[in-house]
Amino acid sequence: MPERPGGETLLFLTDEQLRQGIEAMFFAYRGFTADPDRILATLAYGRAHHRAVHFIARIPGTTVNNLLAILGVTKQSLNRVLRTLIEDGLVESRVGNADKRERHLYLTEEGEALEQRLSDAQRARMRAAYRAAGPAAVAGFRQVLEAMMDPDMRRRYHAIREKDT
Repeated sequence: MPERPGGETLLFLTDEQLRQGIEAMFFAYRGFTADPDRILATLAYGRAHHRAVHFIARIPGTTVNNLLAILGVTKQSLNRVLRTLIEDGLVESRVGNADKRERHLYLTEEGEALEQRLSDAQRARMRAAYRAAGPAAVAGFRQVLEAMMDPDMRRRYHAIREKDT
């Protein structure tokens, strides 16, 4: 059984230790989203806009249906977000070549600039946290996050990561 500092073992976590992990996730998420939220607020956008812009940047040409599956939102909700992003000149929607019913999504230059600002803020926070924690902690953190993902989301996550290699 792997030992942790202080003699804690990974297989026998108490409810209190799990509660502390849950609370840490809440506060970390709050910090992780704080910087982008400030940028988004100046544009009257919210986190749904950020998530859409992020994944359109990561998967240029993604379809609306694929984005729906990744984000896990309703079609109505996503359409409202996309309509705003398209009207504001941040996202371009193109009709599919093979299937005219499909809409493929791309960031415009303005959209790419916004995505860069948002991700720069989050990368700075992640970089500082990773440096403070060290390589072993970073690898362990990634393992924990992947283990928390539903299997379908884990497959999507790995598919997106494979495009980078």
